[in-house]
Amino acid sequence: MTGTAAHLLIVDDDERIRELLKKFLMRNGFLVTAARDAEHARRVLAGLDFDLIVLDVMMPGEDGLSLTRSLRETRATPILLLTARGETENRIAGLEAGADDYLPKPFEPRELLLRINAILRRMPGMSEGDTAPKILHLGPIRYDVERGEMWRGEEPVRLTATESQLMRIFSARPNEPVSRARLVEDLGRDKGQAQERAVDVQITRLRRKIEADPKQPRYLQTVRGEGYMLSPD
Repeated sequence: MTGTAAHLLIVDDDERIRELLKKFLMRNGFLVTAARDAEHARRVLAGLDFDLIVLDVMMPGEDGLSLTRSLRETRATPILLLTARGETENRIAGLEAGADDYLPKPFEPRELLLRINAILRRMPGMSEGDTAPKILHLGPIRYDVERGEMWRGEEPVRLTATESQLMRIFSARPNEPVSRARLVEDLGRDKGQAQERAVDVQITRLRRKIEADPKQPRYLQTVRGEGYMLSPD
């Protein structure tokens, strides 16, 4: 996002909310495209790349969770879900589908802005400096710490913004346990047990990408009573 405005896609079936968000975010320096439903969003995404997608969960036809799961099959674009359902299980469902964050309705536009900026700061390539790349090896996986890129052989492994941030946190302190509370804090989330459960969901998703057997992790380990630890080769 350096030097150019981030391009956001707003997907919401409520025209009034769609236009209010579009105007608000444009006033705050973003490029904004809007879509009225999942089908419309798919057509837009077929021709444009975005830095972040703000997606309403409750829409007629295909809902936001289904669209998120589908997009995650081919894209690592950050997704922020807007949901009228604030219960913990609904938020967890959004993270399991592949979202990077969620914001229950109703919300203050200022909070939406803060969450968008926090996600964009977590994107790979935002760090300063031109030091030589540091590579971590996790079996067949290699992770470039400076670039925030992960590869399996010659094939790139797509990481969401939150997964990228988790890898940065763990790679900064390899073989050192990091508590769930610390992960919540470093991810810029509000403190609380629900957020720690959300971190568990993100860890599960990340393990699926780096472990041969995610249920018996070799590299992203659980340290009983202390948290999680990355143990590269």
